[in-house]
Amino acid sequence: MRLLKFLVLTPLAALILVFAFANREDVTINFDPFGVTGLAPKQAPAFFVLLIAVALGALAGGVTSWIGQGKHRRAARDAQAEAARLRVELHAARLGAAPPLVRQD
Repeated sequence: MRLLKFLVLTPLAALILVFAFANREDVTINFDPFGVTGLAPKQAPAFFVLLIAVALGALAGGVTSWIGQGKHRRAARDAQAEAARLRVELHAARLGAAPPLVRQD
C-alpha cells in the first residue's frame, strides 16, 4: 500500500510543482462583483488561486458525500448494535441461562 501511495503521490506532486512554476504570474481576484462593500481587488499567483479552488471543491464534495451517506452510517450502527445484542442472547442460550435485560432505544 505504501508503494502504491508513493507511485501515485510522487508524480502528482511533480505535476503540481510544474504547474506552479508555469503559472507564477499574478491574477486579480475580486470578492465584490457588484462594488457594494468596497473591498479592493486582491493580487495572487495564478497557481495559488487554482490550487485553492481545487482544494475547496474537493472539500465541498467530501462534505456533501459525508452528509449524503449519513443514513447508511446510521443503518450500519444499528446493525452492529443488533448483532451485539444477538451475540449476548446466543451466548446466554448456550449457557442455559436467561439473557440479561438489554435496554433498546
